Amino acid sequence: MPGMAARKSLEWLIFAGLAIAVAVVALWLAGDWGRSGAAETLRVQAGQNAALDTAVLRSELEKQRVVPLVLAQDPDVKAVLKSHDTAAMAAMNEKLESLNTGTRSAVIYLIDGTATTIASSNWREPTSFVGQNYQFRPYFTLAVAHGSAEHFAMGTVSHRPGLYISRRIDEGGKLLGVIVVKVEFDQVEAEWAQSGAVVYVTDADGIVLISSEPTWRFMAQRPLSPDAIKAFQASQQFGDAELAQLPLRDIDPRDAPGEGFIGSGDGGLYLKTERDVASTAWQLHLLLPAQTALDLGSHAARAAALGGLTPIVALAALLLYRRQRAIARAAGEVEARIELERRVEERTQDLRSTNAMLTAEIEERKKVEAKLQVARDELAQANRLAMLGQITAGLAHEVNQPVAAIRSYADNAAAFLDRLEPEAARQNLTAIAGLTERIGSIIEELRGYARKATGEIAPIPVLEAIDGALLLVGIRARRQGARLLAERPDPMLLVVANRVRLEQVLVNLLQNALEAMEGRPDQVLRLDAVVDGEKVCLTVADNGPGIAAEVMAALFTPFVTTKPRGLGLGLLISKGIVDDFGGMLDVRSEPGRGTEFTLTLRRAA
Repeated sequence: MPGMAARKSLEWLIFAGLAIAVAVVALWLAGDWGRSGAAETLRVQAGQNAALDTAVLRSELEKQRVVPLVLAQDPDVKAVLKSHDTAAMAAMNEKLESLNTGTRSAVIYLIDGTATTIASSNWREPTSFVGQNYQFRPYFTLAVAHGSAEHFAMGTVSHRPGLYISRRIDEGGKLLGVIVVKVEFDQVEAEWAQSGAVVYVTDADGIVLISSEPTWRFMAQRPLSPDAIKAFQASQQFGDAELAQLPLRDIDPRDAPGEGFIGSGDGGLYLKTERDVASTAWQLHLLLPAQTALDLGSHAARAAALGGLTPIVALAALLLYRRQRAIARAAGEVEARIELERRVEERTQDLRSTNAMLTAEIEERKKVEAKLQVARDELAQANRLAMLGQITAGLAHEVNQPVAAIRSYADNAAAFLDRLEPEAARQNLTAIAGLTERIGSIIEELRGYARKATGEIAPIPVLEAIDGALLLVGIRARRQGARLLAERPDPMLLVVANRVRLEQVLVNLLQNALEAMEGRPDQVLRLDAVVDGEKVCLTVADNGPGIAAEVMAALFTPFVTTKPRGLGLGLLISKGIVDDFGGMLDVRSEPGRGTEFTLTLRRAA
């Protein structure tokens, strides 16, 4: 029937036109929605990456700022500046060289009041700063004028860029000199480069100081005036850099799903995120490659839309076909059924193919997200290990005391076994087991101190802490021939503290006293506990040689010690623990008449 065939053809033509129009609109909307969703995911990722990169940079800055702050108070540094003694300056060269290795800074150098370098950690190198005059450098003049300064510039001798952190050194209001630490950021830039994003830091003038893209260093974020370029080149702050503009370009908002997108000179598309670097005038910029992620998001959304639209179109086609089939049932019922089955099979196969493609894309996206999570966890773990590395020196100092006690108990146990006294040997072995548990507690507490965590503070019997401390140092006292006199307080007397950390303080003070008295006749060490109202005072007193006045002045300063193998951290850690308890640690010493440390704690009800 020609009329029916023509009508059927027209219906199908209209249906196909509508289906194509709906599909085009749906795919366009889905693609736009997918790009917007991918853009939002990129913004979250870029924000997290920028926050992490900013934290890494700030951590490096804060670590390096401590060095000039500590050295400005160092008595040896002040003595060299006042005397200009040749031997003292040579010793200072070696001290700065050793300290520079530990802090991983580029160079540390000491400038006298005439702006001339008298000691430097790179004194052995051809590019040594010793003898150089830095009167023209802002970090010297600003430190003299204001006490401290930070200045990023190209090195005039090393020809390497870096941040110069300086601090004025004076005594009695009189200028002695300036201590300077130069920080280079090669390692930070290398870590940024591995992230896949472009990361750079600009100063207040918009000039790139640090960048994971080396060719961008000393380029400007915005065009500089000829006068500004001449001024920078005349100051030699950035060497002979041309200060050209960064190869970035604004893009048409219609070409990007939202704000924050920027183009590069090579045609790439990036999502730009900015973060201020706290305590500086710097700003960190992160450019996250966006084109691939946006395309994937668009394709995934369109595939999903197509997968959802296909059964709807198939159902509509089926309804139309059934309508036509009902009209033409009499003419070809069998042929219509075969045609229907064929068409349903075709649509089902298309749906299966689409679903298979969607499943594969979803699995691939899950793999990418899993890799990203692993990378974040590894970076967080590296940051934690770097923090623990800063206090590793103090660990050996604190663990060495119970280890020495373990050795003594082990020797005694062997002697008891030789004398066939197993019960005494068993007691020594039981003490060794307890001390090994104590070592684990000390290590855990030192790690908590590195995180500035105070641990659990609660009312504890002060007698238990005293007994534990005496257990650790008693063997050494007997071997050394020292009389250890201890007043045992009431077992019910409680103080606000943490038992393990309080023992740590007492052991450190007792051990220091024994070391001070070693080799002297008639050694006496006292540990007393006195209740004073709402306070409990624990006193550790010895009859050793006392502490010299110059050492007393910096007793709780990091790295100050009178021991040949000491790290100068024991008393600093002890004072920090006592401060956490809300107590005080005081010292009184007279040369030739001994030393007395008083630990004051709050009494618990």
